[in-house]
Amino acid sequence: MKTQRKSEIMNRLKTGLLVFMPLLIFMFSCDNQKKDATVLTIQQGNLTLEINGNLKTRLSATLEEAKPLMDDFQSSEQLVVAKQGLTDFSVEGVEETSLEGSLTGRQWVVNGVYNDNGLSVGKKLIITAYDKYPDLLTTKVIYTNTSNSDVFVEEWTNNGYQILSQGDEPAFWAFQGSSSTDRSDWIKPLEPGFYQKNFMGMNDSDYGGGIPVTSVWRPDVNVAVGHLSLVPKLVNLPTELPSNDSKVHIGVSKDFEERTVFKSQETLETLETFISVSKGDYFTNLSRYSNLMQDKGVKIAEAEPAAFESIWCAWGYERKFTLDEIVGTLPKVKELGIKWAVLDDGFQIAEGDWDANPKKFPKGNQEIKGLVDDIHKQGLKAKIWWTPLAADPGSNALKQNPEMQIMQKDGSPQFITWWDAYYLSPANDKTIEHTKKIIHLFMDDWGFDGLKMDGQHMNCVAPDYNLDDPESAPEKLPDFFQMIYDEARSIKPHAVIENCPCGTCMSYFNMASMNQAVSSDPLSSWQVRHKGKTYKALVPNTAYYGDHVELSDNANDFASSFGIGAVLGTKFTWPKDNPYAEASYLLTPEKEKVWKKWFSLYDEKMLSKEKYLGELYDLGYDKPETHVIQKEETLYYAFYDSDWNGEIVLKGLKEGASYGVRDYFNEKDLGAVSSDKPTIKVDFKDYLLIEVTPL
Repeated sequence: MKTQRKSEIMNRLKTGLLVFMPLLIFMFSCDNQKKDATVLTIQQGNLTLEINGNLKTRLSATLEEAKPLMDDFQSSEQLVVAKQGLTDFSVEGVEETSLEGSLTGRQWVVNGVYNDNGLSVGKKLIITAYDKYPDLLTTKVIYTNTSNSDVFVEEWTNNGYQILSQGDEPAFWAFQGSSSTDRSDWIKPLEPGFYQKNFMGMNDSDYGGGIPVTSVWRPDVNVAVGHLSLVPKLVNLPTELPSNDSKVHIGVSKDFEERTVFKSQETLETLETFISVSKGDYFTNLSRYSNLMQDKGVKIAEAEPAAFESIWCAWGYERKFTLDEIVGTLPKVKELGIKWAVLDDGFQIAEGDWDANPKKFPKGNQEIKGLVDDIHKQGLKAKIWWTPLAADPGSNALKQNPEMQIMQKDGSPQFITWWDAYYLSPANDKTIEHTKKIIHLFMDDWGFDGLKMDGQHMNCVAPDYNLDDPESAPEKLPDFFQMIYDEARSIKPHAVIENCPCGTCMSYFNMASMNQAVSSDPLSSWQVRHKGKTYKALVPNTAYYGDHVELSDNANDFASSFGIGAVLGTKFTWPKDNPYAEASYLLTPEKEKVWKKWFSLYDEKMLSKEKYLGELYDLGYDKPETHVIQKEETLYYAFYDSDWNGEIVLKGLKEGASYGVRDYFNEKDLGAVSSDKPTIKVDFKDYLLIEVTPL
């Protein structure tokens, strides 16, 4: 509900200052003012937004020690029409309303008009401040073609800012939420000449989607932008640090791929987007984004206790595994204290045809049911690998229901390069029916306790031109995964649903319908750690699995998963490798001692269930890299560096409290600290795991 106060505001504009708490708003009559004069100032917590007579904006942050973000007003909201960027709009009035309901706050509508050479466009800039979210403002723009003729529209941009460098090294760090074939780090330092488009649709044949937020930061302040639609949208969040400019450029934009007619008197609306500021790295702004999305309607799945249990996966034997190899390894899995056993790729006839392959299982599906029984006899839970939304050419699935395929605009099916398969449309009823039958095969007929959904193709799909609205395919992808989650849990109420979108930055919209996230084929231990921090910002109660330890640095870096509160996992083979496997993952006697120690320590501490304190340390600028988990009154710090010798600062200690410090992995006391003296001198290689307990 909105309460209109236009007349009151316009009367008070003439007198100058308006003050509302907790917001401070300054408005001045724009009559006879210069175009570059400020006509509206909104202070939302530590974020200040100014708007001038040209409908340009300027940001500043009042966070402690924050330096200037901009040196002048900027054209943050633009429309490109007939290859011309419309930037200078004359402000004609300001309206203010109050918001009531589940999200209270205030909203301003700034009306402006563009007139030049017969082109006339109205602009309604809508700024919203939610009471629950200080330091964040949302933006939406409604454009109206008030010309007498139609024009072509090419692009709109919201929250397009150029943020000043303050001479730090590096000048900026950035989180970027897009996905591509290079499977690059989600956070990275920005070097001059850097550009990344961050398109939220398909970027390659198999890769697309992600988290619709860009977060850039300096040591003194973090600035994040993104969109607040409740479904995936095909927009860009470009990040650029030009070689000839020290400012980093960010924003949210929509490209119109084809020449799109903007008819006379027609309106065009942007998405609701946002600007948010914070201290530290990207953690606080990502957490704030997710909380706001949940207040707007996104429902994150409840935590499942079984999802926090350790995992062994049969993928060490690869696709040519034998049933005897898996069954023979189960006693060793149990001996190590691991709780889950996963049947991976290679059991099926084909992608799309998920019955047991008779070449491997002569007795058919009953042999896989027998395997599940063997897993359960060992006191273990059973999970099965699966790549939904994929069907091989020539598969029975496609012969029977060819309409399940996503069709591109040229009439050809969308291909998944990695699987040599075709994409199935998540918005097609036949796809949904086909998928439900598979879930019942896995969980009802065979008895599996969980699903490992796998494949980078799951993160996003292309528009499906079989549908009346092609873009409904990517927009309905989250509904498809919610269907899988609901169907599986209707069969097994405590089913673990893992979503492993190999190497992609997982779509935020798909996170709602899983209860186990995973680092999904990390290229390094660094990826295991910063992906973990990302998930703990967005879905803090959801189990995060660090993936097979064999994918980490040196194939044995349990410490990276352990220190950030990730579930431990492995794909070891025992007592011998599969002769056809491309690599050896043999659990030697020497490795077994190490594996047993880590899995035992994991069960003892269970840090994966505890609160991750991601706001304490900056993952970019603070050295050494540090992560903290709180378990009751004890703090668990994890430090990472190739070779560290010096002081470390323990942030987050209670005022006036003293603590004992212990290296719990090496069982070594390191002395005591207090809130007054929170530093200790240490030396370590690769990692140091300590627990800090009140004295």
